[in-house]
Amino acid sequence: MKKISRRKFLQQSVAGSAVIAANTNNLFALDDGLRTEKKIDRVVLGKSGVKISRIAFGTGTNGWKFKSSQTRLGEKEFIDLAYHAYNSGITFFDAADIYGSHQYVRRLLGHISRENMVIMSKIWTEPNDWLTPQNVPDSLDRFRRELGTDYIDIVLLHCQTAADWPEIHKKMRDDLAAAKEKGIIRAHGVSCHSPEALQTAADYDWVDVLLARINPLGIRMDDKPAKVMPVLRQARKNGKGVLGMKIFGCGQLTAEPEREKSLRYVLGSGNVDAMTIGFENKHQIDDTISRVNRIMHQLSGNKS
Repeated sequence: MKKISRRKFLQQSVAGSAVIAANTNNLFALDDGLRTEKKIDRVVLGKSGVKISRIAFGTGTNGWKFKSSQTRLGEKEFIDLAYHAYNSGITFFDAADIYGSHQYVRRLLGHISRENMVIMSKIWTEPNDWLTPQNVPDSLDRFRRELGTDYIDIVLLHCQTAADWPEIHKKMRDDLAAAKEKGIIRAHGVSCHSPEALQTAADYDWVDVLLARINPLGIRMDDKPAKVMPVLRQARKNGKGVLGMKIFGCGQLTAEPEREKSLRYVLGSGNVDAMTIGFENKHQIDDTISRVNRIMHQLSGNKS
């Protein structure tokens, strides 16, 4: 895969948001009668020891300039949707500075005990015309104020594309490691947006958790699935917690057979601990949990 510059990647992401937004309005439009059969299960995220629900409630669909499809729902609808997810067993909430979702998670904490939630956030590392990154200690202090919590379970360096990202962001790495030692965070890692960055993350000791784009058709991914999966397998072998994103291709894989195929591909690989999915209505939550539970039951039966 030809490497693209970070600037070009961001330009492509923004340019594609209009198409994605149009698809998002039709997510799971077909009600095929599936209902949540039981709550989603929990897994341990690699050697980090952090126990999470197999599905995370993503808050960053079309996330940019402190807004996302989830925050655009408005506070009341966001809380109602997130609480439905929680009652279905989803205890893992995926936030980020650029999504503008911290304050929404804070409101959710007014309804759910902190010890019953796992919160992940991400630090944007490059300046642009609407965000100037702070140093890590200041970012973590601000994040915790915005989230209304003394600690954050997982913090990632957001959207890394360079193979040498560990050297580029050495100070940030060291500061996150220090924050982990102090109990300000429980685990640190990286969100990858290029095959080079992903390969580095899979091998790099500092990484507790990596977030990678994966689906069977390679939509909105860093490389072809056949090239990404072996890297994820290697990462898990190295003890990394592996989180999958773009499971439904940013809204392009939401027809009935497509979402079934994608979930079966990701879960069946054994290379992904959990998935973050940007739900926008309750049916999406119920549908996904039902499918995941059924697929995991079938996979378990095949192993016995």
